[in-house]
Amino acid sequence: MNKRLALLLLASLSACQPAASPPPLEGARMGGAFSLINQDGVRTTDAQFAGQYRLVYFGYTFCPDVCPVDVQRLMAGFRQFETDAPDAAKRVQPFFITVDPERDTPGVLKQFVGAFHPRLIGLTGTPAEIAATAKLYAVVYQKSPGATPGTYLVDHSRTAVLYGPDGKPIALVPQDGTPAAIAAELERWVK
Repeated sequence: MNKRLALLLLASLSACQPAASPPPLEGARMGGAFSLINQDGVRTTDAQFAGQYRLVYFGYTFCPDVCPVDVQRLMAGFRQFETDAPDAAKRVQPFFITVDPERDTPGVLKQFVGAFHPRLIGLTGTPAEIAATAKLYAVVYQKSPGATPGTYLVDHSRTAVLYGPDGKPIALVPQDGTPAAIAAELERWVK
């Protein structure tokens, strides 16, 4: 085969390849600046993580079922991602942001996040700070009465979102998926 024909064939084959798909959440208006308190009682801002990917989940530690299961699955998937792609995983910071700041103090968060992964950062703040952050991240929540008098639950949106190094949303991460599915989604987008 002559050189010109080979180049022509190569060019036509590459033209048939599908273009890389854009991130599913490209252009979504979610995410932004926050200034909250971490599980060690230290003020923490989004600016401290500029240039890193962020895996963000909103929930609360007193959740009777969904939040602990979601966080367990997410962190199992994150561990798998650390095993499969250790260099890429170093560029991802996972966060658990409470929607129940009245009960989720730094000490409570420290115990909660420590049970799932050593790199998981728990964040809390004043009710106003949490409300403002939740709004920026397109998270809705509200208190509802608990089963016994004087108790309450917090109904909230249930999503795990991967944000890019620029703080813009990239994709939903399947918090109810298997560790392999979660790791695969992270590997797909973290470059």
